Formats: sequence, structure tokens, C-alpha cells
Amino acid sequence: MTAPEYVQLKAYARQDGFFLAILWITSFASYIVGLSNQVLAMAAMLMAVMTPFFVANRLRKFRDEGREGVISFARSYAYTIFVFFYGAVLLAVVQYLYFAYMDNGYLVSSFAKMMSTEEGKAMLEQYGMTQMVDDSLAEMAMTRPIDYALNILTINISLGFILGVPIGLIMQRKRIEG
Repeated sequence: MTAPEYVQLKAYARQDGFFLAILWITSFASYIVGLSNQVLAMAAMLMAVMTPFFVANRLRKFRDEGREGVISFARSYAYTIFVFFYGAVLLAVVQYLYFAYMDNGYLVSSFAKMMSTEEGKAMLEQYGMTQMVDDSLAEMAMTRPIDYALNILTINISLGFILGVPIGLIMQRKRIEG
């Protein structure tokens, strides 16, 4: 890959990483609000599941506009990894800011509230998980905002490496000789 091609790939990936971050931030916000609103909880899940399709669509646009319809698997894979990386970094910043300055224990208290309902208590007792859930909630309450952000950052970058393979394979296009 020549230097101008690499610069072009990274420029498209930064832009599309920003768009992916918007999708993920919207999903995260919907998840938080969805703790008390089932419709938004479902919307959050749908947006998260849309991620590989969204990235594949942005890769198609890069391939067709920036690469004149031709892209190798290696470039497709690199592009996908960069998009996930840039999106993950922006999401991690937003999540850090949320947990550091806005959450104030809301997430943990929402989970505790769910587990303290009659149905939640019955389920936990039936599966013998009461102590484990109590320990998990205590651990969540002690988790620092930076740890939440770094955990999600690592997961999302890893997803880029994993999902980059099928996305890159499907979206690659070779020049037709003839």
C-alpha cells in the first residue's frame, strides 16, 4: 500500500469511526435509559447488532467512492480495524465521562432494583445465585469509571479484529481483467 493510499484509508476510517461512535453512543444512551424503558432497551440492542452491517455499508462506500470499486481483503480488513478503533476510542471517552460525572451509581442501583423484585429474588434463589449477584453488584459499585471505559474499549477493538475477517471477505472486490 502506498503512502497516499494509506492516508486515504485512514481518512475514510476516521470519518466512519466517528459515525460508528455516534451509533454506539446512541446505543449506550438508549441502554442506560432503557433500564426503565423497554422500548429503548430493545432499540439499544438493535443498534448494537447493527454494528457489523453498518461498518460493511461504510466499507462499501469507501470501496466504491475512494477505491473506484476495487479493494483487497487486506485493505478491507485494515479499514474495518481502523473504523472499530476510532469508534471505540470515542465511545470510551463518552463512557468515561458518563460514569465519572453523570451516573452517580444509577447503573448499579438499577440492577439492584431489578434483582430486588419478587421475580428477581425468586429467580436468584432458584438458581442459587443470590450471593454471587450481591458480590457482583458490590464489585460494580467499586469499579472506577476508567475501568468501565477501558473494558469496553478493549472489547470493541477486539470486535474489530474478529468482525473484520467476515466483513473484509464479503466486501473485497478484485479488478476484472478483460
